[in-house]
Amino acid sequence: MFKRSPLYILPLALVCLATTMSVNVLAKDNANDERERAMKAADVLSEIMQIPEGSIPNELMEHAQAIAVIPHVVKGALGIGGEYGKGLVSERAAGGRWSSPSYIKISGGNFGFQLGVEATDVVLIFTSRDGFKGLLDGKVKLGADAAVAAGPVGRKAQVATDVLLKSPVFAYSRSKGLFAGISLDGSVVSIDDDANRHVYGKDLSAQDILLNGKVRMNDVVAPFVKAIEKYSPVKRTTD
Repeated sequence: MFKRSPLYILPLALVCLATTMSVNVLAKDNANDERERAMKAADVLSEIMQIPEGSIPNELMEHAQAIAVIPHVVKGALGIGGEYGKGLVSERAAGGRWSSPSYIKISGGNFGFQLGVEATDVVLIFTSRDGFKGLLDGKVKLGADAAVAAGPVGRKAQVATDVLLKSPVFAYSRSKGLFAGISLDGSVVSIDDDANRHVYGKDLSAQDILLNGKVRMNDVVAPFVKAIEKYSPVKRTTD
């Protein structure tokens, strides 16, 4: 019976070892990327909500059915036109608690960037489950699948009921320290399945994560949810 020489086996073993090491390094890099994204999203929300008298209205945060934060949305990303960014979203679950978050992407549309501004942080406040339904199915086109409006500014600002009904999504941006409502008509928000797989260790739908509670909170995403809980505390389930 033919036996392989050690001279043949050694190179094969080295190739296998190198491949395994490369996969492990890539997995570690992905995990670090998603951890950094969650921490940046938490920081963005905290910094915006601490703007004296200029943050997102408390009333709007109380009515929030879901909150998405996309740090550092870049204009003309990847050498193509339009805008692109990655962030996270959490939904208010039964009993008023916030779900484990899903990673998301935003692309296209007109972010209304000021002249010379190449990047901005974006916050989306969903005040209606109907407005959030599209994202649970995989993606939502703002302005088409769900009406979106530039959000009112001012911690104590009053938000009329008819305004909430007409605009189930309110959008905000922060660029170079300036914070304001923003128009996001035409922008597409979609689920980042790859990032969710890296963080939760398996393929999951948005409904599994946000609606059905099939994943537990972990240390990677915890900072983001803690920031949401601080500024939109668990009080009651809103309609």
